[in-house]
Amino acid sequence: MPPKTTTETAEAAGEAAVRVAEATHKAIVDAQKALAENAKQFEATLKQGVDQLKAQSRVYADAASEQIDEAARVASDQIRARPLASAGVALGVGVLIGMLLASRR
Repeated sequence: MPPKTTTETAEAAGEAAVRVAEATHKAIVDAQKALAENAKQFEATLKQGVDQLKAQSRVYADAASEQIDEAARVASDQIRARPLASAGVALGVGVLIGMLLASRR
């Protein structure tokens, strides 16, 4: 095989550069597609997690609301059943809070 001329070498190098550029472009396009698909999957997974968190928080909020309503009902019943004792407890708590606040000065 005779030695290549400078022109042939330059043409071969140019063709190789074109092939490398095409392969690089294809790799970039494939990477962009894969990244977009992964982003969509991540978004869907994140949305599903947020939806589950919302549903679970609603369940907890409903349970807490029911417990608060029940506690308020029980307290109201006890106050109505023993008004003098309730007034005494309220007075005692008020005095205790006053003493705690006064001791900080």
